[in-house]
Amino acid sequence: MSHADVLDDLPVLHEATLWADDGWTARIIKNEEDDGWAVSMTQDGQAEAALVGPWTMGRDKKNPKPLDAPAFHTLVKTANEVLRRHEQQLHARLHKQVDVELEGLARIRVSLDIVPDDDDPTAVLSAHDRDGNELARVPVSPGFRLNRSSAEAWIEAGYRRPSRD
Repeated sequence: MSHADVLDDLPVLHEATLWADDGWTARIIKNEEDDGWAVSMTQDGQAEAALVGPWTMGRDKKNPKPLDAPAFHTLVKTANEVLRRHEQQLHARLHKQVDVELEGLARIRVSLDIVPDDDDPTAVLSAHDRDGNELARVPVSPGFRLNRSSAEAWIEAGYRRPSRD
């Protein structure tokens, strides 16, 4: 079953304060912090909203402005961008690399890849040459700090597992 087939099976709702379409649900909610309104965007299958933001008051200055197609599509676009940024930040936190050029050696790319796990996170330090061939791979602590000097020290030590990682 394709992603499009799954989306076709989901209910479509177009109500004043609740829209469900394109794999997303927009829900207008009372903003408990003030007299205004907020909108939450939740991707289908997710427990938590990807985006919560202020929502415009209606003409009566008491009730929320009703959802409509252009607003919903803008909210979907914004929520997708929030998720994309979150994924980029997570990737940057879990995958680090530094290029090192040592005297007499070609450039070597050293990478730290962290595998998150609530109970037992792990990490791997690896080195690759200019052509992408793996030169070494060793397990390290997820707290290992990869920077130019730690990469150089690892290379100069013959790629032995860092003793105090």
